[in-house]
Amino acid sequence: MSTPHSARARARIEVTAAIKDEARRQLASEGATKLSLRAVARELGMVSSALYRYFPSRDDLLTALIIDAYDSLGEAAEAAAEAVCDATPTRRWIAVCEAVRAWSLTHPHEYALIYGSPVPGYTAPQSTIPAASRVGLLLIGIVRDAIKGPGVTFPPLAPELRPEAERLAADIAPDLPPEVAAALVAAWAQLFGLVGFELFGQFNRVVEDREAFFRHAAGQLALGVGISDRPSARR
Repeated sequence: MSTPHSARARARIEVTAAIKDEARRQLASEGATKLSLRAVARELGMVSSALYRYFPSRDDLLTALIIDAYDSLGEAAEAAAEAVCDATPTRRWIAVCEAVRAWSLTHPHEYALIYGSPVPGYTAPQSTIPAASRVGLLLIGIVRDAIKGPGVTFPPLAPELRPEAERLAADIAPDLPPEVAAALVAAWAQLFGLVGFELFGQFNRVVEDREAFFRHAAGQLALGVGISDRPSARR
């Protein structure tokens, strides 16, 4: 009795995957702003009304693509972290950063979808937050382990920024010192800034050995949040 239901479920999964694949091809050729359900349906040989049963609107399809991209990036970063799980906090941090860069260079259009210019008229719903948080949570976890292990050196924090840093800490990691939480947010932004500069051409004729440059910069970001492989008195 379950066979027809299972067949329908499998068919829905297959059609959904085909829709997403075609949408990604459109992202690569036209950009997110020109993504069209009608064009996707036409390329797949479907009538528009049939596609709407899978994705009721362009925004629903965009949301699915965004979640998939964040999850793919998160999986790559998590795999890199797991591969060096016994290494020092600095090495683990750099491994995650390098995985972010490698994924982004391999998936430039998906990177542009999640970290490029906003799509006019589209606002990402709350459902994208868990997937979008995966890389950040990895970096927070590395800092937590550093505090438990060799310790961290608290980054300097201007007095006028302390209330904001305390709010950030309460929101993203209540167990972390405000100084570290504020530095983490800055490092997160700088990480994707480095990747974006390389991906979108701002490093052209500026940085030649980009892999070595990025690895060094990632190590500096680790230092910026207070991570050091040497024991620290401030924990």
